[in-house]
Amino acid sequence: MSVESHAVMTPHVVIIGGGFGGLQAAKSLRTVAVEVTLIDKRNFHLFQPLLYQVATGGLGPAEIASPIRALFKRQRNICVLNAEVVDIDPQQQRVYLRDGDPVLYDYLIVAAGSTYHYFGREEWSQYAPGLKTIEDAQEIRRRVLLALENAERETDPQHQREWLTFVIVGGGPTGVELAGALAELVRVTVRGEFRRFDPRSARLLLLEGGSRLLPTYPPNLSENAHRSLQRLGVEVQTGALVTQVDETGVQYTYQGETVQVQARTVLWAAGIRAAPLAEQLASRAHLPTDKSGRLIVNPDLSVPGYPNLFVIGDLAHYAHQTGTPLPGLAPVAMQQGHYVARVIRARLRGRQTPPFRYRDKGDMAVIGRKAAVAKIGKLHLTGFIAWLAWLFVHLLYLVGFENKLLVLIQWAWNYFTRNRRARLILYCYETLRSPHPNRV
Repeated sequence: MSVESHAVMTPHVVIIGGGFGGLQAAKSLRTVAVEVTLIDKRNFHLFQPLLYQVATGGLGPAEIASPIRALFKRQRNICVLNAEVVDIDPQQQRVYLRDGDPVLYDYLIVAAGSTYHYFGREEWSQYAPGLKTIEDAQEIRRRVLLALENAERETDPQHQREWLTFVIVGGGPTGVELAGALAELVRVTVRGEFRRFDPRSARLLLLEGGSRLLPTYPPNLSENAHRSLQRLGVEVQTGALVTQVDETGVQYTYQGETVQVQARTVLWAAGIRAAPLAEQLASRAHLPTDKSGRLIVNPDLSVPGYPNLFVIGDLAHYAHQTGTPLPGLAPVAMQQGHYVARVIRARLRGRQTPPFRYRDKGDMAVIGRKAAVAKIGKLHLTGFIAWLAWLFVHLLYLVGFENKLLVLIQWAWNYFTRNRRARLILYCYETLRSPHPNRV
């Protein structure tokens, strides 16, 4: 919607980002007398918690993504724009796109998400991809499967060991789940498919800088996850601070000593920071941020000085409830999206709303087949029961009935056959033109 075509009489709500927070805000505004414009540079909503399964061949991309337009085809007060936001002018209340006319708003909800944080060493990203997008997942899958293929072709034992060494940096939920799924892929799924090496000889190393895995979980669940990964053959090293990542592998310090690991496949799951749009908005409007680039928001999720501009999800630093910022989780973003819609509805009616309060429904992480940890209130679950709870919750939050059904069928197939059918090595056009497309 351009500035010229903006309807003056009906308040216009613009939402940047079609993730969990933006999607929930748009749905919650369905019965509110406003025009809604949802802007996202992708034409689909991505269920990020299952990206690691795409990266390890358990699911295909289409099974965890839903076209945004299809989700809102029956919601008459919303317009979806497939465009990239490059700037926001909060004084003029305009959103600028990479191409096309600016979009004028009465209320703005910024839910642009986050990206991986390499702590000032951005050059590491070419050697250790993170896991935030479908492209990231496909690239990780490509590197992992190509490592196995190259190990089969390698005649030098030392070089073969390098191809069969996989390092995951970061022991949070993403790192733990990725390590568990990768161990099952390498040690179980492909067993018997190669002739020149035993997949069980592959080395999988998980590095965590803190004193334990899953640092935001209770200590007993962290220890259970540690033991579960070890049973899968994953070497877990806590207190390991990575100092270098390059084409030869990883260097880290442990108890004052420097350790060098020769590895051709390194995956990054250590820390996130706000999307670049947050920094740009902070500069434009002189807004405070934290060390991760998140915008510090008011109790109603608006930003200081701009009561009609809301920031939610991974972009928001909200510490009014407990004194510490809320984590970047899907339930947090969804509840914030719903809350902001309530605030807008209340303001249109001349009413006030209480500050945002997050209802913590628990944390879950799956380690592998029939192994997971879960914290639901004061209840701590491990093993098969936690695994079942994890399956149920993720199916519940997955968007779209068709996706729920497809994922359920695929999970059942993987469980009974131990097979991962989505083990496709995909190349980009530039890679195919390379004289050595089989090289990572």
